[in-house]
Amino acid sequence: MTVEIRPITLPERLGTPEAVEFERYADFAIDIEVERWGDDRFAFTREEMLAMYRDDDYEFRQPFAAWHGDACIGRSITWGERDAAAESGIVIVEVAPAFRRRGVGSRLLERAEGVLTDLGRRRNTGWIDFPLHQLDTPGERLRPPDGDASLPAELPNVRFAIRHGYVLGQLERASVLEIGGRTEEFRRESARREAEASDYRIITWTDHVPDDLVDGYAAARARMVLDVPAGGLDLDPEIWDAERVRVHESHATRGGRTLLVAAAVAPDGSIAGYTELELPPGKPLAFQSDTLVVAAHRGHALGMRVKLANLVRLAEFAPERTAVYTWNADENDHMLAINIALGFEQHGFGAEFQRG
Repeated sequence: MTVEIRPITLPERLGTPEAVEFERYADFAIDIEVERWGDDRFAFTREEMLAMYRDDDYEFRQPFAAWHGDACIGRSITWGERDAAAESGIVIVEVAPAFRRRGVGSRLLERAEGVLTDLGRRRNTGWIDFPLHQLDTPGERLRPPDGDASLPAELPNVRFAIRHGYVLGQLERASVLEIGGRTEEFRRESARREAEASDYRIITWTDHVPDDLVDGYAAARARMVLDVPAGGLDLDPEIWDAERVRVHESHATRGGRTLLVAAAVAPDGSIAGYTELELPPGKPLAFQSDTLVVAAHRGHALGMRVKLANLVRLAEFAPERTAVYTWNADENDHMLAINIALGFEQHGFGAEFQRG
């Protein structure tokens, strides 16, 4: 069997001869998501993936594909902060079922890790998603440093990570909230909480943060990686400024996504907390990508307030979206308690591994 691994060149646009390999790479990524979940709910479209991969102002991305003839049978992606002080990067490896256990994944991982080695990065981080039913696999369990959850050590992709020197650093609980028919409930509860609220005011926007708040919003987003539980992971800070916020917004919308944001504004005008919903094109769902209350502003029920406000906004803006998916560290008891109170139910886990 001859398998060639080579880097993917990002095209300027789709539908051109230069885009063929990228399109096959993107389609392969969709196929893997369908295999894992039974449908494409978590898959990026070609347009979304190209917009994300071409967003290289603050992050770098280098994709590789494994080819058997003209067929893409495996892929990897390496990415990380462009900040010269960063010490880590992320690697993801996926292989088609018929080609697993033939060394293709190891070859893809070697190429992906080589990108980080060439940049002088000393830590590699990767993650794997698991549907809930896979967590019942019998045998030895792996436990991260924090939280109560564990992972079956005999799952094939877990064995792959461990064999290549990666250690389980954190488990994230993947949850879903069915929101169909609950709009009035959310609206009443949000109104009640706002009537009893402190000096923090809640504002919402679509796609584009107001100019007078963009600096404060950037400062809050920079706290995301610093103020949330990291388990056993050693993470790099993220540098956010107004320009990066605008780049984030433009690349999301260029890929076809809509961003709904609710933020808590402190009495001094700073952003004390926020939550962001991403609405992927053509799907009846939304992804809650970030929710953060800045550490200095905790204790004012801001997490629940911004989530409720954004759920009401979602129902008004896109009533056809009937489910919200989110991911939270298993040890993040406070945010999980908010989710449970809202009605989120677990449907899977995300496992984050690190080496170095």
